[in-house]
Amino acid sequence: MIKIALLFPGQGSQYVGMCKSLIADHAIVKSTFDEASEALGINLTQICLEDPHSELSRTEITQPALLTAGVAMFRQYMQEIGILPAYFAGHSLGEITALTCTGAIAFEDAVRIVRARGRFMQEAVGIGQGAMAAVSEVDVHDVEAACSNAGNVAVSNYNSPRQVVISGLAEDVERVSEQLATKGAVVRALNVSAPFHSPLMAPAAAQFREELQQYKFRNPIWAMVSNVDANVYRDSTKIITNLTNQMTMPVRWYETVSYLSEVGVTHALELGPKSVLKNLMRDCDTSIKTYSYDHENDRKEFAVQVASELKRVPTVVTRCLGIAVATRNQNWDNEEYKQGVVIPYRRIQEMQDELDKSNSKPSLEQMKEAILMLKSVFATKRVPQEEQEERFHQLLTETGTGHLLAEFISMQGVHS
Repeated sequence: MIKIALLFPGQGSQYVGMCKSLIADHAIVKSTFDEASEALGINLTQICLEDPHSELSRTEITQPALLTAGVAMFRQYMQEIGILPAYFAGHSLGEITALTCTGAIAFEDAVRIVRARGRFMQEAVGIGQGAMAAVSEVDVHDVEAACSNAGNVAVSNYNSPRQVVISGLAEDVERVSEQLATKGAVVRALNVSAPFHSPLMAPAAAQFREELQQYKFRNPIWAMVSNVDANVYRDSTKIITNLTNQMTMPVRWYETVSYLSEVGVTHALELGPKSVLKNLMRDCDTSIKTYSYDHENDRKEFAVQVASELKRVPTVVTRCLGIAVATRNQNWDNEEYKQGVVIPYRRIQEMQDELDKSNSKPSLEQMKEAILMLKSVFATKRVPQEEQEERFHQLLTETGTGHLLAEFISMQGVHS
């Protein structure tokens, strides 16, 4: 049985020109970048494609740019390939991207959250004072021992059995790097602007916790694996704690991949620039076939590999019909029920029958008609407002149509 995980990369995957062809070829990708630009008050599309003022390397710009790229690819994936994932996971910043795609964080909130995150992280340690380095070809226990004896340096990423990352003050990172090199380690300095995932990020973590408390979070629709402990988010109550702790604690990516393997994930798709997580997977678990959405050949191969074996994402029309049937009734007036539930339901069912016959997807107008039917059902069945909002939120997340229909639903007096 095929089981899919969607993976989202962290800082370091960005490059000038990322998503260029996707923005040019797919309206949904372009509109996602436009949404982010509007939320941030900057031209994020121009920065990503041209970077005329060298802004993409600034952490407070890098992070919303990467999150936007990931969300844009996810929306295009849901529209073009449309195969339901079993699990989501993100590396460092990618965890916030993943939470956004599972519906736990509103997109416009997410880009603002990560811009603040980047600013706090950069301000915690002065430019040039912090450093990070990837270490491979040496036992992880030797790395941990070297860090424990060196002062302000710690393991920040457990990326694979062969690679960890160390983070801390530049002079301490350099000293540990030299020491490990004498043991045969291969050490590569990373091009980052701060010592991420180390105790030096404590001031930034405190600020970030305050920032997160200003936002509303929802329960993830899909299973979402945390960086901090490689456990699944059961609800939204752990989001603030996990994302705060993540700033000072190591990213447990190898444990995350091990968890995905244990629960039977067979295929993974990296949604973000480059193919960092695809490459790491070769070291972590070769049994999970991994593809990069940033590479066209990978996208095509992934679709061929899995499309014929898994159920495609439900449409707005099919989900509206399903939700309408499953919603509890609290109105026993037969005439009201006929006018508000039975007649509109039958009209949408007839629409779906025609779509099935022609093997077609619903148009935007047909999706809106289905939503109006569901609104009528909710009103007639006397569904509480809070439950209506949650149902519509789930509908948009499961079908990947929030960018198309959230405003329309809000205009009907129901906020998704």
